[in-house]
Amino acid sequence: MSETGRQLALNLFIYPGGHHEAAWRYRESEPRRVLDIGYYQELARRAEAAKFDAIFFADGPSLPENIRYSARVRFEPVTWLTAIAAVTSRIGLIGTASTTYTEPYNLARLFASLDHISHGRAGWNIVTTSDAGAAQNFGLPEHPPHGERYDKAREFLDVVTKLWDSWEDDALVADAASGVFADGDKVHRIDHVGRHYRVRGPLNVARSPQGRPVYVQAGSSEDGRSFAARHAEAIFTAHQTLASAQAFYADIKTRAAALGRRPEHIRVLPGLSPFIGSTQAEADRLEEEIDALIQPAASLEQLKRMLGVDLSGHDLDGPVPRHLIDTRGPNGAASRFQLVVDIIDREKPTLRGLIKRLAGARGHWVLAGTPDRIADAMQTWFESGAADGFNVMPPWLTGGFDVFVAEVVPILRRRGLFREDYAGTTLRDHYGLPRPESGYALTRRRSA
Repeated sequence: MSETGRQLALNLFIYPGGHHEAAWRYRESEPRRVLDIGYYQELARRAEAAKFDAIFFADGPSLPENIRYSARVRFEPVTWLTAIAAVTSRIGLIGTASTTYTEPYNLARLFASLDHISHGRAGWNIVTTSDAGAAQNFGLPEHPPHGERYDKAREFLDVVTKLWDSWEDDALVADAASGVFADGDKVHRIDHVGRHYRVRGPLNVARSPQGRPVYVQAGSSEDGRSFAARHAEAIFTAHQTLASAQAFYADIKTRAAALGRRPEHIRVLPGLSPFIGSTQAEADRLEEEIDALIQPAASLEQLKRMLGVDLSGHDLDGPVPRHLIDTRGPNGAASRFQLVVDIIDREKPTLRGLIKRLAGARGHWVLAGTPDRIADAMQTWFESGAADGFNVMPPWLTGGFDVFVAEVVPILRRRGLFREDYAGTTLRDHYGLPRPESGYALTRRRSA
């Protein structure tokens, strides 16, 4: 155990082929297995053997335009995680679902079912969806503005929470002798009527092992921070510098405390994509080898989505045309937009240099080094008020994860920074989070 008694939370963030944009082209990758569930089940079992807190599977409800050059196909997350649950027993299972393009009742059923099937290992990554291309897949003429999406998300979460609470813990009786299956007084209609939703309830799935799945959130904009401080139990975030990560960490914990929450019940987990070599030169060569596989057309398309401006006609070896980027436009509120602008302003890269910076992990922290250097950096962030743990984002799969487990995890364990074995069985146990009581049960007790 570390001197403070705290230990890192570690998730394996699984992205088809790996997190580097060109990972699928790397000689050790297996791109033809991106739709093979056995491939992901193997990865999940390896993460569980290493005692990781969770696996995380990101998702978006549309197909990116640069599919010609990028491995962006993926399974629907809850279906995928259910298949993972069948071959694992302890590791947490976190999947993404959009509050903009999902209905609360369906989502509540899906994740409650996953929590039951996995015996309490489910987590919901709550996103409002930044991809404007999703709108036309759901019959909408245009993508809702940033603020409107978060307004809808707040009501969405309220509805889903009520649905997950609609069965009290002891409502399911299943007493064959008396003939009573459920105590009807402890199963509640929610009768929600709001601006965006009208939902009667109750849910047709009994209260799940964790009470409700763990609430995970991944936005770092002003709206995202406000939402996370009020609701999130784990926060996935992207930072390029220690100072930025520290500022975010302090801001979230301070906001949460001001809302009456216990800051230690929120896990802040930045993304880390490590290129690992036995020497620094070897790690640098590995990163350069995969960078050399980048398709500039795909990278520029990704940059267009992030910044809202097409830079494809500009000299790759010239400076980024900063004057074309509108920081006051509709993209200006997005956290990833601001992260990219900060890189441009701080480092003054060429357009090619910026492409390489973002190709590694879409704006997350990319670090090349020896196992000790990677462990040192993680420890510094952990002990300096920048992180409670990390989303480990291997540049390529499966080897990029295997070397992290074989070379970095033992160092973290020797330093008392990471568990030797699981102490509990649920994702809440792993993260050290309390099991929430049903709001209806709480009201009943207060009125008794």
